[in-house]
Amino acid sequence: MSDSDKNYSNGEITVVWKPGVCIHSGKCVQGLGEVFNVHARPWINIAGSSTERIIQQVDQCPSGALSYFRNEKVGKAAG
Repeated sequence: MSDSDKNYSNGEITVVWKPGVCIHSGKCVQGLGEVFNVHARPWINIAGSSTERIIQQVDQCPSGALSYFRNEKVGKAAG
């Protein structure tokens, strides 16, 4: 991960944005403006939609500048 990469988490997933890879196609903004808003700071509002919808939109990023990973769930110990 680069020093310029930005992480945004909602607890379930973390979205990673790599600004140096971004081609500014606008697919994210057009597809899910309640999460991706270039006029807001920070421009990614991870609380703006459901985890499933965010994943669907991130998967459409043509450059790979947006990606995500699922956060580990801390479970209760058995016993």
